[in-house]
Amino acid sequence: MKRLITGSLRIELALAAFFLLSAPDGRAQDISTPAIQADGDVISGRDINITQIINGLTEPQVADIVRRVLDEQDASQIIAGLAEKLGITNAATENFFRILGRKNVPHEELLTTLADIAVRHKELVTRLAALEPENPQTRRLFDKAKSAVEAGQLEEADRLLSRAEGNELTAARTAREIIRQAAEAANQRFLTAAQARGERGEVALQTLDYLTAAAHFERAAEIAGEASADAAVTYVVRQANALAVYGDQHGQNQPLKKAVVLFRSVLEERTRERVPLDWAMTQIGLGTALEWLGEQEAGTARLEDAAMAFRSALEELPRERLPLDWATAQNNLGAALTAWGTREAGTAHLEEAVMAFRSALEERTRESAPLDWAATQSNLGGALVALGEREASTARLEEAVMAYNSALEELTRERVPSYWATAKNNLGSALAALGRREAGIARLEESVMAYRLALEERNREREPLDWAATQATLGSVLATLGEREASTARLEDAVTAYRSALEELSRDRLPLGWAATQASLGSVLATLGEREASTARLEDAVTAYRSALEELTRDRLPLGWAETQAGLGRALATLGEREVDTGLLEEAVTAYRSALEESTRERLPLDWAAIQNNLGNALQMLGVWQARAARLEEAVTAYRLALEELTRDRLPFGWAKIQNNLGNALQRLGVWQARAARMEEAVTAYRFALEELTRERLPLDWAAAQNNLGIALTMLGLQDAGTARLEDAVTACRNALEERTRERLPLDWAETQMNLGFALAALGMRQADKMRLEEAVSAYRSALEVLLCRDFAVQCKKSQKMLDILSAVLRQ
Repeated sequence: MKRLITGSLRIELALAAFFLLSAPDGRAQDISTPAIQADGDVISGRDINITQIINGLTEPQVADIVRRVLDEQDASQIIAGLAEKLGITNAATENFFRILGRKNVPHEELLTTLADIAVRHKELVTRLAALEPENPQTRRLFDKAKSAVEAGQLEEADRLLSRAEGNELTAARTAREIIRQAAEAANQRFLTAAQARGERGEVALQTLDYLTAAAHFERAAEIAGEASADAAVTYVVRQANALAVYGDQHGQNQPLKKAVVLFRSVLEERTRERVPLDWAMTQIGLGTALEWLGEQEAGTARLEDAAMAFRSALEELPRERLPLDWATAQNNLGAALTAWGTREAGTAHLEEAVMAFRSALEERTRESAPLDWAATQSNLGGALVALGEREASTARLEEAVMAYNSALEELTRERVPSYWATAKNNLGSALAALGRREAGIARLEESVMAYRLALEERNREREPLDWAATQATLGSVLATLGEREASTARLEDAVTAYRSALEELSRDRLPLGWAATQASLGSVLATLGEREASTARLEDAVTAYRSALEELTRDRLPLGWAETQAGLGRALATLGEREVDTGLLEEAVTAYRSALEESTRERLPLDWAAIQNNLGNALQMLGVWQARAARLEEAVTAYRLALEELTRDRLPFGWAKIQNNLGNALQRLGVWQARAARMEEAVTAYRFALEELTRERLPLDWAAAQNNLGIALTMLGLQDAGTARLEDAVTACRNALEERTRERLPLDWAETQMNLGFALAALGMRQADKMRLEEAVSAYRSALEVLLCRDFAVQCKKSQKMLDILSAVLRQ
C-alpha cells in the first residue's frame, strides 16, 4: 500500500511542476523580498545581473528595437550584443522585443517589463532543465519544450508542453485505476483473510471453546475492518454471541457484560434507518445477552432492558414476511418476561410471558420448525409452572407437564442431548410442584427420576451451572419426599445434592442462585434438625437462612425474601422449642410476620396459608411457655385462617397437618380453661387429620397425630366417669409407638412413652388395675432411659414424679 501511494505522489509532483510553467505573470517585486503569488507558488527575487544589463538600455533604445523587430528591420547586431550579455539566445531575445510590441507595453514600463520577461525566460529554462519525469516520452517533450523556449519558439513550447500534460494525465488516470484495482484486490484479500479467521472461530465453537472462538471473531473483525465496516460488524456480532453463550453456561458476568457492550456498538453501525432488519436481529442478540445477564444478577433492570430490546425488534420484524424471526423474538420476549415475573409479587409479566410463547407457537409449528417448536413448548412450561405455584388450582401445573412432554417428543436424547436434559429437568420441576399438592408420592418419584436422567447428560465439566441447577432442584424434591417418610435417607441425600450444587453456584458467580440454594439447604437442615436430639442441624439451618438473606433482600426479590424469612422462622421456632428459649421464638414470630408482608393472601394464597400455620406453631409454643392463653388464641386464629386456603380438596396433606396443629392449640386451651368443649374440638381436629395422614402415606405424621389424639382423649377421660376415652387414649399412644420407635426417633418415642404412661396410670387408678399401673411404670422408666442420657431435665422431672406417685399407689 505504501509503494502505491508513493507512486501517486510522484505523479502529482510532476503535474505540479508542469503547472508552474503556466503560472500567470506577476507584477515586479522588490528584489529582497520573495513574492507569494495568488496560486501559492513562491518565486525568487529578480536576477540582479539581468536587471543591471537591462538598465544599461534607455527606454528610447528599447522602443526603437521593438519598432525594428515589428517592422522586420535589421536589429540583429543590437540584439546579439544584448543576448550575449543576458546569456540567452538571439532568437529568444528578439522574441522579448516582439512580445513588448505586440502587448503595447507603455514606454515608461518597457525596461521593467523587459527585465521581467527575461527573468521569467531564464527561470522557465531552468525549471524545464530540472524536470525529470519517469515517462521517457514526457521527458523528451520537456527537452524539446526547453529547446523551443531557448529558441524563443514559445508557441511550439506551449504545444509540446500540452502534449506532455496529456501524456501525464493519461498516465495519472491509468495509475489511479491501477490503484483502485489494487485497493479492491487488497480489500478482497483482507475479507478472505477475515473469513479464514472467522472459520477458525467456527472450529472453536465446534469444540465448545467459546472464549477462543470469541478471540478469533474479534481478530476477524479487525482484519475485515481494513476493507469494510459492514463486514467487520458481522464478526463483532459473532464475537458477542460466543461471549454471551460462554457467560451463560459458566455463570460469568464479565463475558455477558462485554457481549452487551458489543451488541450496542453494532447498533451504532446497524441503524434502524439504514438497515432495519439487521437492526432488529441485533436487538434480539442484545436482548438475549441482557436476559442471561439479568438471570445471574440481582434486581430486574437487566431483564427489563431485555424485554425492551425484544419488543423493539418486533417493531421491525413483520410477521407476514419473516414469520420465524418474528416467532424467535416472541419466544425470547417470553423468556425475559418469565425471569422478570418470577422476581415480582404479581403475575402480570408471567401472564404476558405465556401469551408471548403461545404467539410464537403460532408460527413455530411442529411441522415447519420441530426443534424450535419444542424449545418454545419447554419455555411455555416454565412460565406455566411459575404461575401455577402462585395459584391454588393445579391446572397451570398440569398444562406445564403437558407442554414439557410435548417438547420431549421432538427434543430426543439422541438428536439433541443437551436440550433433552433441559426439558427433563424442567419436567421434573413441574412434577415436583404437582407432587407437593397431592397426597401420594408418585409425582415426586417421577420428578426424581426426571432429574436423575437430566444429570446423565448435564456434565459438571461441560455445563457446571446447569449441572448445579439440577442438583439443587433434585435436592428440593428429595427433601419433600424425606418429609413424608420416616427414614432420613432422602433428607440426607437432599443435603448432599444442595452442597454439591453450592460447589458451582458460588456467591461471586451467581449470587441469587447461591442464595436460593442456601435457603433450600436451610430448609432440609431444619427438617433433619426436627428429627434429631442435637441442635447442630438447626443451628446450621439458621446460618444458611441468614446467609441467603444477605442476597435475597426484600428490594431485590420480595417473594424470595419472604420465603426465606418464613424458612428462618421455622428453624428459629424449632431451635427455640428445643432450647426452651422464648427469645428465639419471638424472633421466629417476627420472621413469619415479615414474610406475610409480601406473601399475601391475594398474591400467594397457599404460601400465605402455610406461613399462617407456622406462625400459629410459634405462637402456640410461646403461649405454653409464657402461660398466656392470649397467645394460644392467636395461634388458633392463625390456624383457622390457614384452613380457609389450605382446604382438604386443594392440599389434603397440608390441610391435615394444620388440623393436627389446631388440635394441639385447642387441647392446651382446654386444659387451661378447664373447658371440655375445647378438648372435644381438639379431638375432632385430630380425627380429621388422621383421615388424610394415614400410616401408609405419612407414617411419622400419622404417629404424631395418634400421639396428640391420645393426650386429648386422656384429658377428656379424666373428666368422664367411664373408661372408654382412656382406653382409646392408650390405643392411640400404642399406635404412635409403632412408628415412633426408639431407634428412629428416640425423643418422640420417649414423649409418647410418657403420654402412654399417663393414660395407663389414669386407667389403672380408675379401674384399680395393678397391671395397668405396672405398665405405666414401665412406660415412664423406658422414657427416662432416653431422657436421662440426653439431659432433658424438665421431662425427666415429670417422669420421675409420676414414677414416685405410681410406686406409692402400687405399694398401697
